[in-house]
Amino acid sequence: MAVGNDRGAQARQAWRVLETAERIHARADVEQALDRMALAIGAAVGQANPIVMVVLNGALVFAGHLLPRLHFPLEVDYVHATRYRGALTGGELSWEAGPCLPVAGRTVVLLDDILDEGVTLAALADTLRARGAAAVLKAVLVTKRRARPEGLEADFSGLDVPDRYVFGYGMDYEGFLRNTDEIYALP
Repeated sequence: MAVGNDRGAQARQAWRVLETAERIHARADVEQALDRMALAIGAAVGQANPIVMVVLNGALVFAGHLLPRLHFPLEVDYVHATRYRGALTGGELSWEAGPCLPVAGRTVVLLDDILDEGVTLAALADTLRARGAAAVLKAVLVTKRRARPEGLEADFSGLDVPDRYVFGYGMDYEGFLRNTDEIYALP
């Protein structure tokens, strides 16, 4: 019972955070970015019989809004790998599940919520290439404006965000607020 009570207190704290957060991108901004991304992804891989691989949990909302905009045959799979586990800073990469479909000889489009340091996406892409993927393209809803080592960029990005902790539209604040339909930053 104490765990449930703890999560209740954390949920109340999340609502307080939302009340004081700065809105970075309105829903209309996100929707326009998704339209642009869908066109770019379609032009790049629409004839390739791709696998669109959703990185859980963060890209779940992003994928749910992007997939209906992709007007070509594709298969959907997922991986669950995280460095955050509800924390505000990343740690060691932990593989939870997937992928399920064989990727050998296929083009894979990785969908993730945010490109921050780029470590998680790079590790996922390397793993898919090691399993024989013909090509791995990385698509993220948001890219954090910060320096990264060469090669740790996304092929498709919807929006830029400041180098602050952001949440909403699938990105969480301590496990909460993924369901907000706008993107916010902590003050």
